[in-house]
Amino acid sequence: MLSHSEENYLKAIYSLSLNSEKRVSTNIIAEKLQTNASSVTDMVQKLSDKKLVNYTKYQGSPLIENGENTALKIVGIHRLWECFLVERLNFNWNEVNEVAEQLEHINSPKLVEELNIYLGSPECDSPGDPIPDAKGNLPKSFKKKLSQLKKGNPATCKGFNDSSSPFLQFLAKQEIGLNTQIEVVHIESFDESMIVLIAGKEIPLSKTATDNIHLESIKV
Repeated sequence: MLSHSEENYLKAIYSLSLNSEKRVSTNIIAEKLQTNASSVTDMVQKLSDKKLVNYTKYQGSPLIENGENTALKIVGIHRLWECFLVERLNFNWNEVNEVAEQLEHINSPKLVEELNIYLGSPECDSPGDPIPDAKGNLPKSFKKKLSQLKKGNPATCKGFNDSSSPFLQFLAKQEIGLNTQIEVVHIESFDESMIVLIAGKEIPLSKTATDNIHLESIKV
């Protein structure tokens, strides 16, 4: 059985690997987990001994198959708890990440199985992120970034790549959530920022924001 810290490291390495070529450096892991590089080195060596990562000094720490499957299971449990908190306990979707971080470490396969059944086996969580199944398999996704949407093509918001509290709070302030209808009014050629139309209101969004808002079934 893995410790909470080991599970957090696997999840962090998996998350970071999505935006890299799988090899995640010690410094990047340290930055994400807000710790020091020496602590990261000690931990990835332990995970390497458990056949979860392939640690090579100065070359990064990619997850191997068993490590990736374990990370995906943890991610799946986290997202199931997010669904439960929002849909059954009336949390706002920008409040649940920290609580789900604690709940994901409960070691009870039966609890997770019953939670999944209770929620109707959802394919995505409240921010629209796909939920891996019990075997770590992700459902197919057909999402595109808002930054890829052309002017005049309306689309529906289906999720967010950034699930951090500051970004989710920003979206809530702009009244952007799941299934929000969005249409691009203007694209600024200088920095690719956008003005979008939401519920009859024009809202300016930076390229950083539009890169992290996902749409489904759109023409680009």
